[in-house]
Formats: sequence, C-alpha cells, structure tokens
Amino acid sequence: MDLEKQPQQPPAPAPGYADPAGSLRASDADRDRVADILADALAEGRLDAEEHAQRIDAVYQAKTVGELEPIVRDLPAGGARPRPAPAPVHGDQDAEGPADNLVAVFSASTRKGRWRVARRTNAFSLFGSVEIDLTEAIFAQRLTTINATSIFGNVEIRVPENITLRGSGAGVLGNFEVVTLEGADPQAPVVVVNGFAVFGNVEAKPRRGKWITDLQNRVQDKFRKPLGQ
Repeated sequence: MDLEKQPQQPPAPAPGYADPAGSLRASDADRDRVADILADALAEGRLDAEEHAQRIDAVYQAKTVGELEPIVRDLPAGGARPRPAPAPVHGDQDAEGPADNLVAVFSASTRKGRWRVARRTNAFSLFGSVEIDLTEAIFAQRLTTINATSIFGNVEIRVPENITLRGSGAGVLGNFEVVTLEGADPQAPVVVVNGFAVFGNVEAKPRRGKWITDLQNRVQDKFRKPLGQ
C-alpha cells in the first residue's frame, strides 16, 4: 500500500537578525563614515546647513546599518548600502585610531591647551567634572565626535568661534545644552556632541574671542584634496 504523501511544510521564516546587510547593529565607525559623506555634501553645496544638521541627528540616532542607508541614498558614495566597519585589531582602536577617554568619578579631568583631537572622544562624569577645551587644539580630521555622559556631574566643552558645532542629546532631571554654531568656511572642522545628563549637566558652546587663526592653511593641508586627485 502506498504511503500518503505528506504536504511539505513551508520553511520557517528567518529571524529578523538573520539579514546581516540591514539588521546588523551599527558601530560608531559606521555612523562616522556616513557623517563624512554628509560633511562632503555640505562642503560641495549639495546640502544646506539645516538639512545637514537634520541628517546628522538621524545618523547618531540610527541603531542598525539598514537605518543609515536612506540618509545618504541620494548623495555621491551613498547609493550603496553602508558596509559595516572591519573588526578592530585592538580592543580600543578602529580604522580611524583609538578613541580618547576622559573619566571623572568623584574627581576632575581636563583636556586643554595645544593637543591633537582624536576622531572620537568619550567623556564620562559621575559626581565629577570633565572639561574639554578645543580652542587651541589641533584638528587632524574634519569631523570630531564627542560622546558625553554626566550623572550627578558636569561635562563642559568649549570650541573656537570659527568651526561648526552641533549636537543631539537629552537631560533627565538635568541639563543637556549644545549651542549650535555654523562655521563661515564650509570646510571648517565639525564637532558633534552627543550624550545625556542625569541629575547633571552637559554643556557645549563657543568660547568668545577664541579663533583658529591658521584655519585656512590648516584646511588646505589637512582636509582638502590636492588638485588633480
């Protein structure tokens, strides 16, 4: 007697996280790569300052690689889905170099004077104070990201008046304030401050009277591509 053929069951749907191209969690390096595309678009006049600020906010709120794609889909080098950054060789480094970490727990941490700014700086204050003064710093890249967290503490960031300053964050029974600043030169360094304050304070604003006096030479040497490339 022939056995009755059992109907084939359709394959179980793959879990949402099985799509590595779109559902993979975005890293800081992935977000910075997309932010670089936006910075180039601003410098080339493809985006105005308001739209650039809106898209930058969306970049640093994105959780997955798939969420980053639409932000730069209509821009050069942004049509393809952003690829995840390669795994770091060392635990505290990525392709752009190590992050700068400033921690103050019942203490104070200060970075000021003539110093080279890392591509990414993490500032954490717990019942303490962190001061980051960029007015005399050396910017070796166009985009600098500062991730600031304050819990019953204070994080204070000061920048020169002739760069671009933006930020996104929140205060929970505390204060998170970034005084938005647009540099007159579209190639000027861009500082983005992200984070939150819980019963604390995070404040970023320009310091009056402080300018990068050699901005034009620095922009020419550091950021602009040589002619012919």
